[in-house]
Amino acid sequence: MPFRQFVLKVHSRCDLACDHCYVYEHADQSWRSRPAVMSDETAAWAVTRIAEHVKSHGLAQVHVVLHGGEPLLAGHGRLGRLIAELRGGLGGLCALDLRVHTNGVLLDERFLDLFEEHDVRVGVSLDGDRAANDRHRRYADGRSSYDRVIRAVERLRRRPQLYAGLLCTIDVANDPGAVYRALAALEPPRVDFLLPHATWDSPPSRPTPTAYADWLIEIFEIWSAEGRVVPVRMFESILRTSRGAPSLTESLGLEPADLVVIETDGTYEQADSLKVAYEGAPATGLEVFHHDLDAVARHTGVLARQQGLGGLCATCRACPVVDSCGGGLYAHRYRTGSGFANPSVYSADLFKLITYIRRRTAMPTHSVPAATMDALSAGFGDQEDVRCLAAAQRTMRRALLAGVNAHETPTAGWELLTRLDDEHRDAVDAVLDHPYVREWAVRCLRQGGDAGYLANIAGAAAVRAGAVAEIAITAVDGVFHLPTLGAFEAGSATTARLVAEGGRFSLEDLPGAVWHPLRRLTAEGLSVVLEDTDPHRRCHGHPVAGRLTEEEAAAWQRVFAEAWALIESDHPAYASGLRAGLTTLVPLDPPAGGGSASSAARNAFGAVAVAPPADPATLALLLVHEFQHVKLGAVLDLVDLCDPTHTGLYYAPWRRESPRPLEALLQGVYAHLAVTDFWRVRRHRSEDGPGEVQFALWREQTARAIGDLDGSGGLTPLGARFVSGIRRTLEPWLDEPVSGQAAAAAAELAERYRAESAALRR
Repeated sequence: MPFRQFVLKVHSRCDLACDHCYVYEHADQSWRSRPAVMSDETAAWAVTRIAEHVKSHGLAQVHVVLHGGEPLLAGHGRLGRLIAELRGGLGGLCALDLRVHTNGVLLDERFLDLFEEHDVRVGVSLDGDRAANDRHRRYADGRSSYDRVIRAVERLRRRPQLYAGLLCTIDVANDPGAVYRALAALEPPRVDFLLPHATWDSPPSRPTPTAYADWLIEIFEIWSAEGRVVPVRMFESILRTSRGAPSLTESLGLEPADLVVIETDGTYEQADSLKVAYEGAPATGLEVFHHDLDAVARHTGVLARQQGLGGLCATCRACPVVDSCGGGLYAHRYRTGSGFANPSVYSADLFKLITYIRRRTAMPTHSVPAATMDALSAGFGDQEDVRCLAAAQRTMRRALLAGVNAHETPTAGWELLTRLDDEHRDAVDAVLDHPYVREWAVRCLRQGGDAGYLANIAGAAAVRAGAVAEIAITAVDGVFHLPTLGAFEAGSATTARLVAEGGRFSLEDLPGAVWHPLRRLTAEGLSVVLEDTDPHRRCHGHPVAGRLTEEEAAAWQRVFAEAWALIESDHPAYASGLRAGLTTLVPLDPPAGGGSASSAARNAFGAVAVAPPADPATLALLLVHEFQHVKLGAVLDLVDLCDPTHTGLYYAPWRRESPRPLEALLQGVYAHLAVTDFWRVRRHRSEDGPGEVQFALWREQTARAIGDLDGSGGLTPLGARFVSGIRRTLEPWLDEPVSGQAAAAAAELAERYRAESAALRR
């Protein structure tokens, strides 16, 4: 197996005396017999050997790290010559990722000019805040290195193209939250947390059996809560390996080792973390002057680190997290007598950390708290109650997308989406919260086809994340839709390449495509999507409107703002839940026979479809009515309120064309509880008569339907409790006085509806 990572020890001494350093403070002391600095001749031979290896194995890219000791002690001139040698010797052969790792105390503007000229990225060792860093990273006379390191990092922050990240060696005596926040405040492109090098012969300081896991778990919780803004290589590697992707670090995962070290005297060594095991542990007996890298690759010590699962001890092979742990860092397995055929000395910590992260990031389970169920059964529910439902819907959408992917050949869309989910989960969640993502996924799983739209979802997430991405997306019904953003109209094209960077995006191969951006409706405390671009919105049982003109969109804005003001002033018990859960309004075509039309789709939580209303009050009623269906649909996704084997059919005055199954009757009762309440309040706000008639009609019809639910024998115990909540809300309204004229008119309407239903059934 070829090497792809090369560590050049350009200087073997250090200007700090860190007491946790594996080079100077552990078993192997070979640094004492080596030259302090790598000579130009040795550097030239090292470059020659790497170039030979690249050509022999056809490598497209290699990674070279200039290391020490402290590499900057080599000086500006010598480092400049080595870097130029590397660029010259490898530049025409392969891509070269060139980095330097330093303690930072000598990092000045002259070094940074040199690194900028040759595209060398810089990583800095820093153990956290001043207290944490000064615990170990000091000069030999005890002076602090902290201020000089911070100055170096600030210089790097002014040249972000050179800033590679920060490396922090863990000490559980330090406050993990303070360490993480100190590092995150420096805005590193990446943070590496390293377990201090130790073996079974020389175990780490450990106040509790899993002290290192507990320390890292505290940081993981902060990192997750704050949006994973700073990439952390250890956490990302656990997340990646848990879903089958390769690790980002040699200390985790089962990927074969592909790293070799070249010391200042030209000798090849294995990973220099092996210096903690015993004197001479990393040695190969080979050097650049007489041996090529293939000879090193055949060394038994190197081969031992390339066996994957087969190279681990029986305990590790049987471990349920071995795919992420990989046995831990090779050096940490050492014990006199059994060599490296042991679990890591950190095995208990790694097991706890990995299982914790897996549980914490696995698909969560959801339940509805009793207090939330009671609030919803009463017909209402505040922001927290509806957010409980929304959280479950988000998990359901994730599961459905995983299901679509499982039925298809792995796609670029899935790969991009999972990468973004690691790095930009908020952006992914924002796209997955779009109501019609679930509608699409359910149709895919039930009917097949249209799976390519997963790339559109991933592309939208990349745009929202500001990420760099290029992916082929699919046209649906003549548009290239990006959920939460809008759609490109591009004639007869069926695929196009979406290019995104920094929040900007375009169709690379369709420059003439017309972009229709998403528009929003806003009102006091509420903003919802006016969705007229998503091809998957055609699931509401009514014809949807096409792309609205600016004038039509403005008309919707006016009526929506007035309708919301009416809901907040006259129906505040519904406003809180609507504010938390209503995300999307879909315009429908006006019904051919006049009147109103509205719908909520079971697989589109958060969306309501409405035809242009006659007035703001009508829109307010339809929003309240349809959002009852949205809430109850989400409840029914989590719990059974009706026995699924029950086959009875029931009269419903709001759906007179045919008798309704029990669950549909429950949906109608729940929606018309809100309709009754709307007219109960509205009759006192309007001077026309219909309000009182409507109140009288729907309270009686809803009460009768509740009786049918109770007598059906088809409610589950939880369903019976839910219907009891509806009844408790309705019963006081039955005692409210209405005029005799209104009561008679309501009774006449009720009789007419029942007669119409009977006639339709005949």
